[in-house]
Amino acid sequence: MAAAMIWWPRFLLLLCLTCKGSTFYVPGVAPINFHQNDPVEIKAVKLTSSRTQLPYEYYSLPFCQPNKITYKAENLGEVLRGDRIVNTPFQVLMNSEKKCEVLCSQSNKPVTLTVEQSRLVAERITEEYYVHLIADNLPVATRLELYSSNRDSDDKKKEKDVQFEHGYRLGFTDVNKIYLHNHLSFILYYHREDMEEDREHTYRVVRFEVIPQSIRLEDLKTDEKSSCTLPEGTNSLPQEIDPTKENQLYFTYSVHWEESDIKWASRWDTYLTMSDVQIHWFSIINSVVVVFFLSGILSMIIIRTLRKDIANYNKEDDIEDTMEESGWKLVHGDVFRPPQYPMILSSLLGSGIQLFCMILIVIFVAMLGMLSPSSRGALMTTACFLFMFMGVFGGFSAGRLYRTLKGHRWKKGAFCTATLYPGVVFGICFVLNCFIWGKHSSGAVPFPTMVALLCMWFGISLPLVYLGYYFGFRKQPYDNPVRTNQIPRQIPEQRWYMNRFVGILMAGILPFGAMFIELFFIFSAIWENQFYYLFGFLFLVFIILVVSCSQISIVMVYFQLCAEDYRWWWRNFLVSGGSAFYVLVYAIFYFVNKLDIVEFIPSLLYFGYTTLMVLSFWLLTGTIGFYAAYMFVRKIYAAVKID
Repeated sequence: MAAAMIWWPRFLLLLCLTCKGSTFYVPGVAPINFHQNDPVEIKAVKLTSSRTQLPYEYYSLPFCQPNKITYKAENLGEVLRGDRIVNTPFQVLMNSEKKCEVLCSQSNKPVTLTVEQSRLVAERITEEYYVHLIADNLPVATRLELYSSNRDSDDKKKEKDVQFEHGYRLGFTDVNKIYLHNHLSFILYYHREDMEEDREHTYRVVRFEVIPQSIRLEDLKTDEKSSCTLPEGTNSLPQEIDPTKENQLYFTYSVHWEESDIKWASRWDTYLTMSDVQIHWFSIINSVVVVFFLSGILSMIIIRTLRKDIANYNKEDDIEDTMEESGWKLVHGDVFRPPQYPMILSSLLGSGIQLFCMILIVIFVAMLGMLSPSSRGALMTTACFLFMFMGVFGGFSAGRLYRTLKGHRWKKGAFCTATLYPGVVFGICFVLNCFIWGKHSSGAVPFPTMVALLCMWFGISLPLVYLGYYFGFRKQPYDNPVRTNQIPRQIPEQRWYMNRFVGILMAGILPFGAMFIELFFIFSAIWENQFYYLFGFLFLVFIILVVSCSQISIVMVYFQLCAEDYRWWWRNFLVSGGSAFYVLVYAIFYFVNKLDIVEFIPSLLYFGYTTLMVLSFWLLTGTIGFYAAYMFVRKIYAAVKID
C-alpha cells in the first residue's frame, strides 16, 4: 500500500511532464554524497565510432594505466553493448582544483609510443573514435558552442547555441596530419545539499564535461612533482602523431569545479535534451492524422458497405432461391480452410506474440523511468529476460491456433515455436560475432556469455514455450462461425492490384508513415551512440502503430474476400508486415546518407543487425494484423445467415 502511494504521484507527474514535453527522470540508483576532498573516481567505458560500429576497450590504446587495473562486473546488457568499465589513473577530489597534472610520468620523462602503438592510435583517430568516461555514473560530454546570426536584428548579432557531444574525440586530422588530444580539462559541476549548520557540507556531482586539447611535448613544462604548466595563449602547436615512427608525448589533465543549481534528479537533462522535443510532437500529430484517416476509411467500409452486404445477405424474400450470391459471402465455405504449413504459421505467430508482450512491457516500464540511461544495460537485460519469460504466452497462442488449424503434432509444433525465430536470431548474431572477434573488439560477446544465453534459451524459454503450448493445444480451438466445405472452391483470376507484393506496398506505407520520424531517433541512438529517452512518445507511437496495422489489415482482408480469394491466412500475415519493407528501405537510405561507413565488416554488421530488426518488426506487425483480421473475419461471417 505504501509503495503504491509513492509511485502513484510519480506516475501522474510523469504524464503531466510528458504532455508538456519536459524531461522527467526517476533515478535508477541512489545518489552518492561527497564531502570536501573525497575521491571522485573517473572510470573509462569504451571507445566508439559511428564509422566502424566496433567498440574497443579503453586500454586497447596505450593510455596511462593505474597500478592495478580493475574491471567492473557488467550485467548482460552492458556486455552486449560492448561496455568494459575500468578504473583510470585520474586523481580527482571533490571541490579540489588541479591546474595541470602529468600522468604515468617516471622521473619527469615523457611517454614513448612505439611504431606499432603510434600506427594504432593514428588509425583510431582517422576512424573518428570517441572516448567515453564516467564520473559518479555520469558520462562525460563535450560542450559545443555554435554561433548563428540573428536575422531579425539589423546588426545581425550572432547568437550562441550550446550543444553537447557524448564523449570526447580521441584526436583530429588536419592537412594529412594526425593530432592526439593528450590533455583533458575536466569541468565537474556539483550541487551543494542543505545540511544542518553544525555538520559538514555534502556535495553531489550533477554534470561532467571535458575540454580535450592537443599540446605538443615542447610546450608542456613539467616538474618533479608530476605537475605541469599549460602554455598561455594560442601560440602552442598540437601534439602530432606520426604513424611511421616513435612518438614522445605527455598525457596530462586538469580539474575545475563549479557549483550548480541543477539538482541530482535532473542531472541527466544535459544529455537527454540533445534531441528536439518539438519534432517528436510533430511525429505524434502526424501519426494521429494517419490513424484518423484510416479510421475514416474503415468507417466508410463497415458502416456503408459491410452493413449493406449483411442486410442483403439476410433478406428473406420470396425470390431468395433465385438470387445468386456474390462478394465475400460466396467463399463462406472456404474462408476457414486451414492453410499450407500450419505449424510454421502458428510458430511465427507465437513468436510474434512473444515479441509483442516483451516490447509492450519494456516500453511501458521505460516510460515510467525505471529503465533510465543511468542504469547501464538495464534496457537490453530486461528485454532479453522478458523475451524468455514471455515464451509461455507465445506458446499458448501458437498451440491454440495450431489446433484450430487441425494440427496434431503438438510436440513438434512447440519445438518449432521455441527454436524457429530465436534460432535465426542466434545464427545471425553468431556469424556476426565471429567477425567482431576477428577485429578484437569489445563488442564481441564473450564465450561464457554466449553459453549463458544458450542456457537461458534452452533452460527457461524452451520449457516455458512447451508449457504454454501444452495448455494452448488442450484448450478448445477458436470457434469458427461457418463450416468448411470438403471440396475447395475455384479461385477466379485476380486483378493486378491484388498481387501480394502490391498489397505489401499498399499496406505498409501508412503504418510506416505513422512512426518513421521516431525511427530516425531510434537509428541515431543505435548507430551514432546517442541517448534515447523519450519513451513516453515511443509508447504513444507504439499504440498508434498497433491501431494502424490492425485497421489496414482489416481493409486488405476485406478486399481480398470480396475478390473471392479465400487464401488469406499467409497473405494477411505477410501483407500486414509490409511496413517492415519500408523500414528496410529507410535503413538503406540512412546507411547511404547519414553514416560514413566504407569498410566491409562495419557494413556487414550494419546490414546484419538491420536484418534482425526488420525480421522482428515484420513478425510484430504481421502478428498484430493477422489477429485483427482473424477477429474481423469471424465477426462478419457470424453476422450473416448461412444455410
